[in-house]
Amino acid sequence: MGKRKKKIKKGFGRRIGEWAVVNRRLTAGERISNRMGYMGSAFIMMSPYLLPYDNMGAYTYLLGAVLSIPQVFLAKQWNLVVINLNLLIGYGLYLYR
Repeated sequence: MGKRKKKIKKGFGRRIGEWAVVNRRLTAGERISNRMGYMGSAFIMMSPYLLPYDNMGAYTYLLGAVLSIPQVFLAKQWNLVVINLNLLIGYGLYLYR
């Protein structure tokens, strides 16, 4: 005979947490944009340290901004979209001069 599972009593906070979270699978586009966003964030984080080396940091800033835009666009985080566009314009002008 099988063992019976002990029923765990759920608290009020746990029930609200389960109610508030929607369990769903990510689409392929969302998975790719999340991975691109993480890679873009890594490029943006290492860019200040690479600026003294022949402006390599400016190129990694641009690459990081381009890679992270799809993630924040799909998440509808418009403030970060604007920040990344500002980063693209600013460092694009920096490299152009």
